[in-house]
Amino acid sequence: MAIYKWKGKNRAGKEQQGEIEADNDAQVREHLENAGFSQLKIKKKPKEYELVIPGITGGVSLKDIVVFTRTFSTMVDAGLPLIQCLEILGDQTENPSFARTIKDIKGDVEGGSTFADALRKHPKVFDRLYCNMIEAGETGGILDIIMQRLSVYMEKNMAIRRKVKGAMIYPAVVVMIALTVVTFLMIYVIPTFAEIFVGLGTTLPVPTQIIMGISEWMQHNFMTMFIGVIVIVVAIRLFYKTEFGKRLLDGMMLKAPVFGPLLRKVAVARFTRTLGTLISSGVPILDGLDITARTAGNKVVEEAVLETRVAISEGRSISEPLSETDVFPPMVVQMIAIGEQTGALDSMLNKIADFYDDEVDQAVSNLTQLIEPMMIVVLGVIIGGIVIAMYLPMFKLIGELNK
Repeated sequence: MAIYKWKGKNRAGKEQQGEIEADNDAQVREHLENAGFSQLKIKKKPKEYELVIPGITGGVSLKDIVVFTRTFSTMVDAGLPLIQCLEILGDQTENPSFARTIKDIKGDVEGGSTFADALRKHPKVFDRLYCNMIEAGETGGILDIIMQRLSVYMEKNMAIRRKVKGAMIYPAVVVMIALTVVTFLMIYVIPTFAEIFVGLGTTLPVPTQIIMGISEWMQHNFMTMFIGVIVIVVAIRLFYKTEFGKRLLDGMMLKAPVFGPLLRKVAVARFTRTLGTLISSGVPILDGLDITARTAGNKVVEEAVLETRVAISEGRSISEPLSETDVFPPMVVQMIAIGEQTGALDSMLNKIADFYDDEVDQAVSNLTQLIEPMMIVVLGVIIGGIVIAMYLPMFKLIGELNK
């Protein structure tokens, strides 16, 4: 995606300008024309390069946006004017990058832009879901209620991310420690034993020969192995950026034996929470599905939702095409069908999201309890196997001396 600068006239004939992120200028033109702008002039913005020090400069975290939304909703609910809310938040925000963004938004609003249009000029900070909900709140005169819904949605979304990351971090750390220990043994410890065994002049057991062979190979090819791992990681990341790669890897993750069920529950919780929040905020169902698909975080889920959107535009109900995607569990589809029939789709989607939030909690807890003994067993087998293989020659020598 690239950032495009645009200039045009709104429905009232007033000239406006701004920036928007999109794949091409045709996409920018379509979006702005749908928003009521005419006489458009669109130009691709040249890339700007700046020094970014992780943790010190650049970047606006999800936590920053959640705190901003929660505080903003409280201020608006208390009756503070929009400009004053932005001014206070811009002054009190600790993240300098985010503070500049808020002040830019304040300047645009003071210049006559709507709050939603001002937010759209910062697509790397505020996504389509956020901007569309704010637009719905402004149009309906319920910005305070929309901000409250947004803050609740984002807080629950952040909580799910934190739980999933927590479940992933533990095994990743254990695997890294295991690899470090095994590498240290192979490169520094095993060679010492090898010198002793060579001096004995005896035939070594097969397991010992295998371990010594691996150790010798690692000593001579450590840098090649290290570079190979980096190349593989980079290749996977580049492959994942392609449409085919994203579809393939996301599909494999959903079908993975241990993490697959957890990721599927997270996808269902995110889909239902996002769509329920959008519909209850007055966003049309087709727009809601389009936004939900783009924020799904999984290519397989995204394509399933977009297929559902096409089917709805052709006159079908939402539950029928969802049941044909094989992504969403039957219970979810049936509850959505009931929500459609009773005219309470938004509340039903939020109930499903609450249910799957609890399911994610339970799944993370079960996964942590399952992974811990598995990792202990795997580490025990690997390290224990190396130790036993290196002590086998000693056992053999002691047995020969006792004869």
